[in-house]
Amino acid sequence: MTTMADVARSAGVSVATVSHVLNGTRPVLPHTRRAVLDAVEELGYTPNTLARSLVTSRTRSIGLAVSAISNPYFTEILQGVEASALEHGYGLLIADPHDDPGHERKVVQLLHERRVDGVIVAPSADPRDLVAYLARHRVPTVFLDRMVDVPAAEDAPPFDQVCAEGAEPTAGLVGHLAGLGHRRIGLVAGRPGLSTTRERITGYRHGLAAAGLPFDERLLVHGDSEAAGGERAAARLLSLAVPPTALVTANNAMTIGALRAVRERGLSVPRDLALCCFDDFAWADLFSPRLTAVAQPSRDIGARAVRLLLERLAEPDRPARTVRLPCSLVHRTSCGCPEQPEQPSERSERFSGPSGPAHAKAHERTLP
Repeated sequence: MTTMADVARSAGVSVATVSHVLNGTRPVLPHTRRAVLDAVEELGYTPNTLARSLVTSRTRSIGLAVSAISNPYFTEILQGVEASALEHGYGLLIADPHDDPGHERKVVQLLHERRVDGVIVAPSADPRDLVAYLARHRVPTVFLDRMVDVPAAEDAPPFDQVCAEGAEPTAGLVGHLAGLGHRRIGLVAGRPGLSTTRERITGYRHGLAAAGLPFDERLLVHGDSEAAGGERAAARLLSLAVPPTALVTANNAMTIGALRAVRERGLSVPRDLALCCFDDFAWADLFSPRLTAVAQPSRDIGARAVRLLLERLAEPDRPARTVRLPCSLVHRTSCGCPEQPEQPSERSERFSGPSGPAHAKAHERTLP
């Protein structure tokens, strides 16, 4: 079996230098680093991960706890996390909390007990036990997609967070539908308690207000962020004495359910009901009609979460940071607009936050 000493002899350096290159424990000159890595490749050397972790107190592994991994949105986030982790030499341990607060706490504890260097979590609607555990054990943590209120105690560790903008893009969908003449616009909202649900409801109400339309609580129904819940919510909206003429669905799974409810009633989109959705997904343009949607930068969210976590590991005491990434409006035909030749540069609009549409880079807010 090839040893670190074999690599050192082949590269013409000391064993300590090989260790510094492989563990990142000290800066090494570029040509020396290259010689070591070439020797590792040539000899087929595989580091002893257990021994390395005993020396460095690091396992170079990250725990990821994300519910609904089968949802294309979270699948793409996972892909972003994995690619970025591997790029930086980290492995990934994955757990599905199933959106259950009790199970969430257990799986994150298991990840921590596996000695991961830190965790990335898309929290449930009630993450209090989870946050208490992470704070008590001072686990380096990044929350993604769904934001939490971080502990206010002075001795609580800083938690970083990354998500896509939610309010402004939703307001944009409502404004687009209002601009097409719709006056009764319904919202199939997500699971109560989630920050994503709150933000999209806020955007919905802002969009109505900006269009001069009143808010009618009967036109807002929660769909629990799942297809079956989306179907029930849409069915309830379509059963109103005066049903909406347009719907906004707050995630891709509920969009599928809403379309099922529309079909069950013999209605057609967009002839009888205009529809826009939050969450673009791979086959949204294969539906008939093609779905007008807000596209979230899901892979970028995953990659940014890894970068935030690695920055936290390097600087444990720096202030907490929240990163919000802009979304794009992908304009297709389910909203009732006529089919046009595909021109991506003209058929998408970027939303970046409270300031409105922009083509800027992601903006950050440093929490006090």
